[in-house]
Amino acid sequence: MSEPTIIEITAKEVAAELQRQGIDPDERVTLTIEPELIPGRRESRKLVIAAGLSDDDIDQLIKRAQREVEPLLAK
Repeated sequence: MSEPTIIEITAKEVAAELQRQGIDPDERVTLTIEPELIPGRRESRKLVIAAGLSDDDIDQLIKRAQREVEPLLAK
């Protein structure tokens, strides 16, 4: 039996990587989900998506908040 292959990728890249590896869509695989680095992030993301916002919307909101906070940090 061969050693398992460990690949670290983002969630959105999983299907494409499995296809590149030649794994049949019906073949069973094991997926390990690492613990959150930022507590509450996944739960917050679910709420934002449920509100109808896209990843781009979320990114824009984060960038806007960063721009608003940065001047306060310089004081």
